[in-house]
Amino acid sequence: MTDRRYPIGPIALKDAYSDDEIREFIRIIAEIPAEYRKRVANLSEEDLLKTYREGSWNIRQLIHHVADLQFVHYLRMKKAITEPDYDEVTLIDMNAWAVTPDALNVPVEASLGIFEGTHTRYAYLAGTLTEEQFARKYYHPTRKLWFDQKQALAMSVWHVKHHLAHIDLALGNI
Repeated sequence: MTDRRYPIGPIALKDAYSDDEIREFIRIIAEIPAEYRKRVANLSEEDLLKTYREGSWNIRQLIHHVADLQFVHYLRMKKAITEPDYDEVTLIDMNAWAVTPDALNVPVEASLGIFEGTHTRYAYLAGTLTEEQFARKYYHPTRKLWFDQKQALAMSVWHVKHHLAHIDLALGNI
């Protein structure tokens, strides 16, 4: 790996995903919070301040960020399937959110709970979507792309794997 910013590589979305791929995405969404919990179990306050590269977010900020953004991913899906006029995704300023007092100081347990609860509901909801709901698209103005819900799931899975690898880098596991 040469670029510590993208330890699993940059996101590469496909035009279409098979039913097996979607089932695997849903499985990962359901199970990956436990991997995060394992990684940070018994970390000291000093450990939570470790970073994966100079100038990057620390482990505490990564945990809070993942909980925040995975909730946003769930929110986007829910809005896409319930609001016919939801054509442009809800955006957040991730860098600004990463330096709010809660992101810098609150114990990671709070965000692990949010992450687990969100992903329980997110996996369940994704597992119930019809082909018509999966086909519902919205525009992402930052990426300048239209996403359907299968692509949104793929992006969400990439996101949680990407930051889990950042935590592994910060802890010296890879």
